[in-house]
Amino acid sequence: MRFILSALLVLTLAACASQGPTTNTANSASQQAVADALRKNATAKETINVDQSSVNQLTSQDADLWGRIRRGFQLPDLQSDLVDMQLNWYLQRPDYVQRMTERSQKYLYHIVEELEARHMPTELALLPFIESAYSPQALSVAKAAGMWQFMPGTGRTYNLKQNMWQDERRDVLASTSAALDYLSKLHDMFGDWQLALAAYNWGEGNVQRAIARNEAAGLPTDYLSLRMPNETRNYVPKLQAVKNIVMNPQMYGLALPSIPNHPYFVTVTTSHDIDVDVAARLSNMSTDEFRSLNPSFRKPVILGTTQPQILLPFDNASAFERNLKTYSGSLSSWTTYTVDQRATPAAIAQKIGVDADTLMEVNKIPVGMRLKPGSTIVVPRGSDDDEDISADVAESAVLAMEPDVPDTRKMLIRVRRNQSMAAIALRYGVSVGQLKAWNKTRRDQVSRGQVIVLHVPVGKAVPAEPGPEKIATDVQGGGVQKIGTRVADTRNESRYDKRKGHGRSAIVKVSEPAGKAGKAAPAASKGKVEKVSAAVPGKASKAAAESRPKTAANAKKKGK
Repeated sequence: MRFILSALLVLTLAACASQGPTTNTANSASQQAVADALRKNATAKETINVDQSSVNQLTSQDADLWGRIRRGFQLPDLQSDLVDMQLNWYLQRPDYVQRMTERSQKYLYHIVEELEARHMPTELALLPFIESAYSPQALSVAKAAGMWQFMPGTGRTYNLKQNMWQDERRDVLASTSAALDYLSKLHDMFGDWQLALAAYNWGEGNVQRAIARNEAAGLPTDYLSLRMPNETRNYVPKLQAVKNIVMNPQMYGLALPSIPNHPYFVTVTTSHDIDVDVAARLSNMSTDEFRSLNPSFRKPVILGTTQPQILLPFDNASAFERNLKTYSGSLSSWTTYTVDQRATPAAIAQKIGVDADTLMEVNKIPVGMRLKPGSTIVVPRGSDDDEDISADVAESAVLAMEPDVPDTRKMLIRVRRNQSMAAIALRYGVSVGQLKAWNKTRRDQVSRGQVIVLHVPVGKAVPAEPGPEKIATDVQGGGVQKIGTRVADTRNESRYDKRKGHGRSAIVKVSEPAGKAGKAAPAASKGKVEKVSAAVPGKASKAAAESRPKTAANAKKKGK
């Protein structure tokens, strides 16, 4: 019934426009009334199931949307040097202003409709200019996503789905509804739109604490009086600067693109899986154009079981319905595969007979990663597979990855002489960066006696740790004894030290055999004995003491 009424309104509007110039005033009022009625019956909230319903092409000759936005301004103007500074920043970048205002044309009408339905200031429709330059694909370094820049946690608080298939922080309809819910809550909390905006940027807890500090000090608690980070301090001035431009662009030598005051898109849905590329092609759109309205779909396939909201311009929605009815090919070329054991993408690709590069690209698997058991990946659908992806997979599928490195065990190495991190890293076949990260240090040198944390592959032999630079000399035989390496494996064991009365960690020693002969020592070292340190400081090694060479003085004393 709604679409029949919309069609009648379109015909009425066309009739009014054809009556000639003699009744311009009456026609103008009539057109305005028809356009207002048309808006109420043609919003993006009306989801059309293209499997059952039909899409009507709707047009309107209402005034430019910018005028409607100006009439809805409610916030008190902010005047300060910060506003002037932000305004100058925009005026020095007219190309940037042009790009972001042109980008906003797809979304502004819907946001203004939502604001008016909630009786909220239309200045808030300008907020995505500040947050994301009106890009629904925007992603900040702090992982805030979408036009409204929702953090993952805040998005979940406002019921924005974030799963393997979709990130609703980028969804035009869902994120707008969540952002206005959040802003309404903040306004109710602070009773002031400027403080609400500060909280949107900085967090309500931070604003509450800033207000409490000022109250305790007997200071004002308005936006300009609070102590806050520079980003938040400039947040409302940025919005005021954009508001000034929208209010009177000619004053600043700028021209805003005309935005018709009627819906840009309509929402359609289907119960069948459909590839993003196929949906774009059936809509007579490029994939980039399609994704600009539907940026929340993370995979190359849209799942029918999720009852997706697909946004399309009116003309393209009509084309989509028409082309879908006559399309004879496969709507979806993708299905899923669940990994049952830890494996690399290459091994999985070989097992199921698909191209490894395609598998990594579609699932956004970085080089050097492997999949954990239970991970679900998107793979090309076989020629005999005509089943859509199930609701269970759509709801619970996850993709868990880890670095593709050998399984390792943690070791503790007691360093026997001063040396560099680079030398240790080279000896054990690891990078200097890994070694520093494991030991939580930035130092390039390691001191004698220091214990180093090391992760080595399971089953890999550990090379010997070099002994002290000074070595013990066998005076009688002229041989050299090597000092054994002490390697501690971090097993969760402990022993009680009876002598000192306290417990200590057990050290499992992996040593080279003591008493191994080497090359002769230099002549200058004859007659001199170096003590050998044990693995545990302060305790003499019995083996080392028994193997200590006898000096000439000892032989004479014993009568030999």
